[in-house]
Amino acid sequence: MLHGWHMSNVRVRFAPSPTGFLHIGGVRTALFNWLYARHTGGTFILRIEDTDRDRSTDKAIQIILEGLKWTGLDWDEGPYRQTDRLELYREHAMGLFERGLAYWCVCTPGELEAKRKDAHARGESVKYDGMCREKGLSAPTGPAALRFRSPQDGQTVLDDLIKGKIVFDNQVLDDLIILRSNGYPTYNFSVVIDDALMNITHVIRGDDHVNNTPRQVPLFDALGYAVPKFAHLPMILGSDKARLSKRHGATSVLAYQEMGYLPEALVNYLVRLGWSHGDQEIFSISDLIRLFSFEHVQSSAAVFNPEKLRWLNAQYLRTSEPESVAKQLLPYLEKEGYDEKARARIPGGVEALVSSLRERSETLLDMVTGAAPYLAETITIEENAAKKFLTPVIAPSLRKFADRLEAEVSFARDVVEHIFHAILEEDGLKMGKLAQPLRVALTGGTVSPGIYEVMDLLGKDRTVHRIREGLKLVDVTSSSFAG
Repeated sequence: MLHGWHMSNVRVRFAPSPTGFLHIGGVRTALFNWLYARHTGGTFILRIEDTDRDRSTDKAIQIILEGLKWTGLDWDEGPYRQTDRLELYREHAMGLFERGLAYWCVCTPGELEAKRKDAHARGESVKYDGMCREKGLSAPTGPAALRFRSPQDGQTVLDDLIKGKIVFDNQVLDDLIILRSNGYPTYNFSVVIDDALMNITHVIRGDDHVNNTPRQVPLFDALGYAVPKFAHLPMILGSDKARLSKRHGATSVLAYQEMGYLPEALVNYLVRLGWSHGDQEIFSISDLIRLFSFEHVQSSAAVFNPEKLRWLNAQYLRTSEPESVAKQLLPYLEKEGYDEKARARIPGGVEALVSSLRERSETLLDMVTGAAPYLAETITIEENAAKKFLTPVIAPSLRKFADRLEAEVSFARDVVEHIFHAILEEDGLKMGKLAQPLRVALTGGTVSPGIYEVMDLLGKDRTVHRIREGLKLVDVTSSSFAG
C-alpha cells in the first residue's frame, strides 16, 4: 500500500505544455509514468496544459500525440485539455476566496517589478510583500489577481520517492497568484486542481519542478484534497554537463524518428537515463514493465550520449524480427522514391533486404543508403572502383561466371557457390580476386554485404545483366584510365 492507495488504484499523468516539440526529456517523463502505471496495473492519463494562450498551439498538440504514439506510450484516459476546464479552476479559486484563504491583489505589474528590484537590491528574497493581504478587497473594479494565502510559518516536508526527504521553510513562500487578472489560472494552481480531481496518486516529473512542490502541497491541503506522492526524476544533461538542448543535437522525439531510429530502441535508451537493473543494457517492453520501480531510479543527473543511442539502435536492428524492421523501413524507402515496383525487384522483398543490410546498419537511414543498389533499376559504377577492379585481366573470369549463371536453370545458393568456386579453381584465383570485381559490377562500389547475399538480393536476371554491363566498362577503363 502506498500513501493509502492500493497498487491497482495507481493513477499517474503526463502533462505536457503544447508550446513546442515533444522533447527527449518529456518523453522520458512520460515513459516513467507509463511504466509505473503498467507495472502496478494502474491508469496512465494524458493531460495537455494549454493555458498559456500566447504560446500553445494545436499543431504542437498534434506533435505531442504523434510522438507518444510513435514511442508506443498509449494512454488510458485523455487527452484532457486545461482550456476545457477553466470554469473548474475559477470555481475552486473563488471557493478559497470565500473561505478567506485567498485575496484580491490590485498591485500593477509596474509596482510588482519595482518591489522585486528593491528586494533584490537589498539582498532579500524576491517575494510578494503582502501589500494587499489585509486590504479585504471583495469586488475590485479594475484589474485584479487572486492570490492564495500561503502559510508563512512552519515547514512543508516532502518525502520524495526518488530524492528522499526534502524540507522547505514556509516563510520563503510567496502568496501565489492562482487567478490572473485575465481570469486564467496559473500553472501551480491548475495543476493542483487537475491532479486532485483526476485522483492522481503519484506525480512523476522532472526535478526542475521540485521548487513548485512546496507551493502546491499547501493548496492541496487548503482545498481538502489528498496530497499525492511525488517522484522527481533526474535531469538529462548533454555531454558538456549542461542541460540538454538543441545544441547537443536533435531533442525532438520526432527528429529521432526522421533520423531512422527504432522507437523501441529509443525507449530502451531513455529508460536507462536514470533507471537501472544491474548491468543489463537491453530490455524488452515486457521486461521494463515487470522490473520498473522507483528504488532503482537514480537521483543524480543523467548524461545523454548519442553514440550509445546509435549503438543500441544497431543492436535492435540486428536482433528484431526482419518483418518488424521491414515494416518500419517501408516509409523511409517510399520517401526516397522506391515504390512498389522498385521493391518488387528484390527476391524475398524488403524483409530479405533487412536481413542482408542490418549487420552494417546503425539506423534505418543507413539501410536506405545500403539498399540503393538493389532497389535501383540501373546503377552507376564508381570510376575509381571500375579502374581498379574491372580490368582486362579479370574480364574472362567475369564473363565465364555470367555465362554459366545464365545457362543454369537454378539460382540456388549452393549452385551459385559451386560455379563461383569452380571458376576460382580453373583460373587460379583467390576468392577476393573474383568477389571484389563482382561486387563492383553488381553494386557500383566496393562495400556491400557478402557477395552471395548481393546476388540473392538482385536475383538471377539482374545479376547476369549487371555483370555484362560491368564488362562493357573493361575496355573503357583499360584505355581511358591507362597509365
